[in-house]
Amino acid sequence: MAQNSTFDTDVAIVGAGPVGTLLAVLLGQKGHRAVVVEKHPVFYDRPRAVTYDHEIARVFGYLGIDSDNHPAIEQHDSLYYWENAAGETLMEVDWNSMTDSGFRTRYWFNQPDLEQYLRRTAQQYDGVEIRCGWQVNGLSQDDDSASITLQNIADGTTDTLRAKYVVGADGANSFIRDALGLSYDDHGFFYDWLIVDVLPHEMKTWDPAHWQVCDPARPTTIVPGGPGRRRWEYMALPGEDLEELASEAKAWELLAPWDMTPENSQLERTAIYRFRAACADAFHKGRTMIAGDAAHLMPPFAGEGMCAGVRDALALGWRLDLMLRGIAGQELLASYSTERREHVNYYIDFSVMLGEVICITDEDEARQRDERMIAELQHAGDEPVDTDVAVLGPGLWVEGSPLAGELSAQGFVTHEGKTGRFDDLVGRGWTVIGWDADPAEGLSAANKETLDALGARYVHLGPEGSAAPYTDNEIFQRWFQQGDHTFAVIRPDFYTAATATTADQLNSHLHELTDKLALPALV
Repeated sequence: MAQNSTFDTDVAIVGAGPVGTLLAVLLGQKGHRAVVVEKHPVFYDRPRAVTYDHEIARVFGYLGIDSDNHPAIEQHDSLYYWENAAGETLMEVDWNSMTDSGFRTRYWFNQPDLEQYLRRTAQQYDGVEIRCGWQVNGLSQDDDSASITLQNIADGTTDTLRAKYVVGADGANSFIRDALGLSYDDHGFFYDWLIVDVLPHEMKTWDPAHWQVCDPARPTTIVPGGPGRRRWEYMALPGEDLEELASEAKAWELLAPWDMTPENSQLERTAIYRFRAACADAFHKGRTMIAGDAAHLMPPFAGEGMCAGVRDALALGWRLDLMLRGIAGQELLASYSTERREHVNYYIDFSVMLGEVICITDEDEARQRDERMIAELQHAGDEPVDTDVAVLGPGLWVEGSPLAGELSAQGFVTHEGKTGRFDDLVGRGWTVIGWDADPAEGLSAANKETLDALGARYVHLGPEGSAAPYTDNEIFQRWFQQGDHTFAVIRPDFYTAATATTADQLNSHLHELTDKLALPALV
């Protein structure tokens, strides 16, 4: 029986949070159609996520957001301190320094502001639509399409959207994940915490700006909540009444030692969250994918929960673009699962490890922890702990190639009298960089055809004072020396697909990547 060749949209996205809306924007930028379906008739206007890292700051460049110069985003010139009940320092983490991504380690924001910006951006594209107040209650797919059925919350009317692909970004209780029959494996981490978001009436300087109080009597986290806002997180103690803990009266009682009162501040939100760690066994089946909390959950101690979802959106965005343009086949989705699942599990395990250190309420166990961490800090000297970056799981990168599968560096470069971040000056997307060498020289005809189909750029980069068209102030030079390579192939999500020392090696790696990309347009 012949299939219906008409589609209501290219991609149907379930869930209009930051992950789903960002994906819609990325598709709209490439000229594709996307319908975002959101079950809530009105968008939630209270804080949730409050922080993102340097990699996400780089991703937000796709949206025209400069995290270092944006009124809704802030940074703090202080370390992230861990202290015990006696006020002794257990650990210092560097959340302020500049990274090789070209951005600071960590930024702070108010999620409703970000979501409003994403929605406004999405509305700029004729092919992008956001439909609120529709509950998705059915999913079907065949070799050519994926369809969702939905019901209007207000009047009960129903509709069906036939798309080329469906993405479930519909949260931890994802309908799409359950409809696909994907398991959601818990890592055995469950703790209830009270989240208290405060809007002080007057601006003040917080020193330190962000810190972790490892007090067995009440483990507590204190961080910024975006410009003008603060967040406190209090662990629920064993046997504690959660309803009482979530009351405003209890929140003000807990805030009193920090001089936060109803007279000098506004309580924006109090909510009990169960911190969990979980990950789906796969991130796609057929023409349907999951992303964000639908695919994974982690405790907030590393500040990587929303970051992981943003990475999902970008990883899907460039893959869907290639598939929708007919350049790559659906086989490309297999690498989305393998790459993202291993990558996010690194951050889940890291977050759980931090939580197991923080969530100690036994005094003897806490004392032993304090002694161990103080000794480790003294042994480490004055250098704060650096933040970690995960490596992709197996997928569209050349294993064994130095630095491949890792986030690439971004330096500040100069070209034709202009100086700026590499992404802003050169552009974003597939990029082949040659360090003090022309990356286009010596490429085989087949590899040039592949790179041209991908829309790749060739960038001849070199140290300041060299004859290279683009000059770098030092970050790239250090990065190329680190891998001892001359050429690098960078993907649209800023991960390194391959590095090479010679043109012959670059050609070999590009042939391998072409095979992995499964590009039917070039076969």
